[in-house]
Amino acid sequence: MLPSVIGVPAVASLSSLLGNGVIAEMNDYQFKIVKLQGDFIWHDHRNTDETFIVLEGTLRIDFRDGAVHVSTGEMFVVPKGVEHKPYAEREVKLLLIEPRGVLNTGHEGGDRTAQSDVWI
Repeated sequence: MLPSVIGVPAVASLSSLLGNGVIAEMNDYQFKIVKLQGDFIWHDHRNTDETFIVLEGTLRIDFRDGAVHVSTGEMFVVPKGVEHKPYAEREVKLLLIEPRGVLNTGHEGGDRTAQSDVWI
């Protein structure tokens, strides 16, 4: 039996403005749909790269020495261990690709940490 095709418009099913949900897995990697508006927190992921694919909107990823802007249809990979802070002036919809169990706030924790492994 073939697996189901997953529609990227699954982003509409996220109820909170800042939230994420897993839509697929490949080996040990998860594909997460995320909505973000405003500032996130400074954090890093010590043991893994993090891939951002912008589905809709524009994302700015701040680094201690500059920033990159990622627009609809573009992708950016933050290397492991690099401190960064995502920011979106207006709501942005993203596809994140990262290993299963990686927290969105890295080792920083806090009230912005999303629950892991929530499937939508």
